[in-house]
Amino acid sequence: MSQHAHAVIWIDHHQAKVLHFNATDVDHAVIHPHDRTVHVHHKANAVGDGRAPVDKDYLRRVTESVSTTEAIMIVGPASAKTELADYIAAHAPGVSAHVSTVQPADHPSDGELVALARQYFKAQDRMRRPV
Repeated sequence: MSQHAHAVIWIDHHQAKVLHFNATDVDHAVIHPHDRTVHVHHKANAVGDGRAPVDKDYLRRVTESVSTTEAIMIVGPASAKTELADYIAAHAPGVSAHVSTVQPADHPSDGELVALARQYFKAQDRMRRPV
């Protein structure tokens, strides 16, 4: 994968799409957890909340995929996006400093993801320019 300054990660508990991009080029990778969890249902009178535990190895591999990226956007439909952001903050503070935003996003296509991220980072770059 070539080096790009920006990346967008779309993540849920079944896969993470990592798209490194610049104005004209996109590199795409998909990372899957080793042990894909199925939806766990909470049962009455059962101990626990019915949620599968966080797969730290999965989050580690996603974090490593953006370890040299300057600006990172994390999006996803459920709690996996915040689990990733929390994992990065706790285990990779150098990468955490480059996480620009964590936002909800349902199931966009790769093209829609890149367009969303380019729009976000273009606005951010305008905000940072000195007047």
